[in-house]
Amino acid sequence: MAEQYFTEHGVSDSMNAVAKLAGVGPGTLYRHFPNRDALLAALLQARSDELKARRDAIRREVHDSTAVLAQWLKALGHRATAFNGLPEPLRLALNEGSSPLALTCQGYVTISEEFLSAAQRDGSARPTERGKDLFLNVLAIAWVREAALADEMSGGALENIMRAGWAT
Repeated sequence: MAEQYFTEHGVSDSMNAVAKLAGVGPGTLYRHFPNRDALLAALLQARSDELKARRDAIRREVHDSTAVLAQWLKALGHRATAFNGLPEPLRLALNEGSSPLALTCQGYVTISEEFLSAAQRDGSARPTERGKDLFLNVLAIAWVREAALADEMSGGALENIMRAGWAT
């Protein structure tokens, strides 16, 4: 029910509204998920098989390190837009070790670093770039896609700018 609620209403509404949709009291929801980050982490973990399958397919099917990194960042960007408003809690969790979302974010950064390192070894990515910064760029682009001033071309344009920044 929480996934349905966040899909329809975004992640910024009250936890009480999520509880109401689920047909439980707020206390019941908070006993299982003490805060929004814990609930979001559980939802993202439940959907992690999709992203793992995409990561594995990229590893198996794509042999150019630049294309691998670009496809991973695209898949990660898709994940960051799973729910309206998701980029902000992910960004905040990245530097908060105590957030339940921190482990999720660190996993995304680690995989990004793995693909970035391969591109750096091949000379197709700048040696000064970091996986964490690529992840933050993905979140920024996801945020822009949701912004009122963005149009259907904004996300793709920003992806091209980001890629031009990390590619040699």
